[in-house]
Amino acid sequence: MRTFFGRVGETVFFVFSGTARLFQLLYDVAKVTVSAFYQNLFARPSMTAFKKAIRYPHLIHQMVLMGVDSLGIVCLVALSVGMVLALQAAYQLKLFGAVMYTGSLVSVAMCRELGPLIASIVISGRVGARLAAELGTMRVNEEVDALTTMGLNPISYLVMPRCLALIIMLPFLTVITDVVGMFGGFLIGTLGVNINPYLYLAKNFDALVLKDIYTGLIKSGVFAFVIALVSCHQGLCVSGGAEEVGKATTQAVVISIVLIIIVDCLATAVFYYALPA
Repeated sequence: MRTFFGRVGETVFFVFSGTARLFQLLYDVAKVTVSAFYQNLFARPSMTAFKKAIRYPHLIHQMVLMGVDSLGIVCLVALSVGMVLALQAAYQLKLFGAVMYTGSLVSVAMCRELGPLIASIVISGRVGARLAAELGTMRVNEEVDALTTMGLNPISYLVMPRCLALIIMLPFLTVITDVVGMFGGFLIGTLGVNINPYLYLAKNFDALVLKDIYTGLIKSGVFAFVIALVSCHQGLCVSGGAEEVGKATTQAVVISIVLIIIVDCLATAVFYYALPA
């Protein structure tokens, strides 16, 4: 019993302390970002201070790594999911004589839920793991302490560009995921289920409304911030050697996916009750 309650207490302490550190990192990132925009818009008319805070070459480099380099795997997964979704939808709708609505189901499901969710989970495994491993290695090699010694803020220099890059790129990847997923459904619907292509496209776009699109984009932006924040937090909290870096990388991916699903559930409930169709 003593061992059992000890483990429960240790787990609870780990969860609450990690949550506190995560919110502290959120506050630091928000503070640095607001300070950079304030210096640019009000304190100094020139772009010098803002460029020093944002570091555009670093930001562009992170955007390429997170967005452009992830296009292949994101498109492959989206195409597969769209094809599977169309097959399953056609199989069920055929029982009711409503196969023509396969495109409607695929388009709504991809734009509202599956598009943001697929892109976020793929990015959390590909980009989140890289962020945690990169920052964890820098922490182990004392490069983060070296930045502090040089008078550079690690949050401004390391965390903020990564967060901004992912927040910018993930909505674009979500749009591409939606389009590729619907294209996969179109291939199965027209070639595999023998639905008329014009009828499929008409039902596909007739079912979509503006709410389906912007809710997915809002979700993807929130998911991007969660992935970047959790991954950077896990990387900066590493203490030890290579083994701790591996643990931090695994925890970053697992925690990101769990939080993505929880946030998706909450966001869906908010959009359902606050913004009825």
